[in-house]
Amino acid sequence: MDQPTDASIQAVAALDEPTRRRLYDHVIAEPRPVSREDAATALGVPRTTAAFHLDKLVEEGLLSVVFERRTGRTGPGAGRPAKLYRRSDREIGVSFPERQYDVAGRLLAAAMEDAETSGGSPRQALERRAREYGESAGRAARAHPGTPLAEVLQAHGFEPRRNGTAIDLANCPFKALAAEHTNLVCNMTLHLLAGLLDGLGGTGLQAVLEPQPAHCCVRLTPAPKS
Repeated sequence: MDQPTDASIQAVAALDEPTRRRLYDHVIAEPRPVSREDAATALGVPRTTAAFHLDKLVEEGLLSVVFERRTGRTGPGAGRPAKLYRRSDREIGVSFPERQYDVAGRLLAAAMEDAETSGGSPRQALERRAREYGESAGRAARAHPGTPLAEVLQAHGFEPRRNGTAIDLANCPFKALAAEHTNLVCNMTLHLLAGLLDGLGGTGLQAVLEPQPAHCCVRLTPAPKS
């Protein structure tokens, strides 16, 4: 699952510097890539200051660099291409507490496509997609032996809290969606977590619907002895 990484948080924090933020806003507002000289002139700052902050924004993944000859000339004598800046293609999202709306969107879109192709139930297609997604995440975690279940759940935004032999999930990554479409989204979450446990294997736990105030609607409880 997608999650805000330290790099994402650092990238957003980089915009807290006023001059850097003004440079970023200037670059993304321009229809064409911007040179250091143009940015410095537009903001009324020294070229060296503009260059420092623009390169810092590139380092954080917020801007990217292209090289172009602004004169349009080519061949010998055309001069070196200028270093220009434009918005990066990287998408950065940070939320506290963590939300996973992009994950829900992909699962819902894939389920709709499955249902249109098969003529089956969109709800069943969503539950199947969610379980498969969870299983994939569980197998990926299992590839790193010794990773605690709590760490896996935390990484996926569920904020696990041990409660006796069970685990409560203090955060719902799909909270706004669950508030409006409770049954649909809670069942999606149930199947996603069931798949995650299956993918991990050997947890001795099962995912069950047990809504609690200010918690995810799913809890992890001891699985019945077979």
